[in-house]
Amino acid sequence: MILRYLNKPFNLIKFVYDRPGHDFRYAMDWTKIRNLGWEPEIQFEKGLISTINWYLNNENWWQKII
Repeated sequence: MILRYLNKPFNLIKFVYDRPGHDFRYAMDWTKIRNLGWEPEIQFEKGLISTINWYLNNENWWQKII
């Protein structure tokens, strides 16, 4: 989604071999927290775009920590 939004080629993704003992998959189950009445305030794609835009607009801040 990030590459698509930035109009970048998908060959920028570099796949690496997994480490021994590393989890093969992570899965989230929101059932318990939703049963308590929680719902997300921002849709995932909108939040991702907002985050990407923040990094694009604040390069002076994050470049210092690279």
